[in-house]
Amino acid sequence: MKPEITLVLHNIRSIYNVGSILRSAEGFGVTNIVCSGYTPYPTIAGDTRLPHIRDKITSGIHKTALGAEEMLEISQYETLDEWLAQNKLPVVALEQTPDSIMPREFVAPTKFALLLGEEVHGIEHQYLEQCVAAIEIPMRGKKESFNVSVATGIALYAVLFGND
Repeated sequence: MKPEITLVLHNIRSIYNVGSILRSAEGFGVTNIVCSGYTPYPTIAGDTRLPHIRDKITSGIHKTALGAEEMLEISQYETLDEWLAQNKLPVVALEQTPDSIMPREFVAPTKFALLLGEEVHGIEHQYLEQCVAAIEIPMRGKKESFNVSVATGIALYAVLFGND
């Protein structure tokens, strides 16, 4: 049985990365998305943003999500702390840490949250401490990491189908 994954997008700056993540999430059957911090998010129920701002951001996300944003359950929290206080799921970071493991070594719980962090600086230490594990994608080239949307797709594939 495949695990049920909630994606947590914390401080993802790029509208286009968010849209791409949403499209990949939908393609892999992930339906629950949490946006926190300054992560841009499409129109959601109870949205209190000014209409012109909400519409501009939703339009930008749509350019790469291509409608996937309308098929997902998306929630937004001002801070990651707020979501963590209400959340009962084990949280797994997609991050390079001294203790991170490769996706093929990760034994996924039945339900968990996959935490994605800021594109340049990654996930803040205070949040890494609250994670039950960190998974990282091995790199063979000279670059140190993949784009966050690419890394999300790779991680979802590895966790959901890596042992098939």
